[in-house]
Amino acid sequence: MRCPFCGAPDTRVIDSRLGGQGDSVRRRRECLGCGARFTTFENAEFQLPRVVKQDGSREPFNRDKLRAGMQRALQKRPVATEQVEEALNRLIRQAHDATEREIPSRRIGDWVMSELRQLDEVAYVRFASVYRHFQDVNAFREEIERLQQAAAPPAKPTDNGTAAEG
Repeated sequence: MRCPFCGAPDTRVIDSRLGGQGDSVRRRRECLGCGARFTTFENAEFQLPRVVKQDGSREPFNRDKLRAGMQRALQKRPVATEQVEEALNRLIRQAHDATEREIPSRRIGDWVMSELRQLDEVAYVRFASVYRHFQDVNAFREEIERLQQAAAPPAKPTDNGTAAEG
């Protein structure tokens, strides 16, 4: 690796450690020319599918765009950065594991909604409001009711076989 300080072509690795979730390697290096030390990161490169937008246009899968959308929904919410990165990694794995060379943006949006629903319900509703183009307060109310119904435990049957009220 070339030294970023003096441009010398020879550096040596002083230390290597796993980074992130064990999916990257952090290397501490020293330049053999000027003696400067610096850190490099090594990550696996995936061949991710292209994204087919609703207007039919295609663009490369963009992790940064995915992160920005999630962070907008999560703004001022109590969700740790590590949790967001783990969710992003799951989304990338889903895209990578998809057998198609192109994925509709609608499917990616559904994946993001699923991740946000697990991270923070407020962020989920924020994202859903933009993603599903909510037009009024009733659309918000309906989505919140769906969330509440999904989170509610099923009614317990009584001795006569009917469901008891909770």
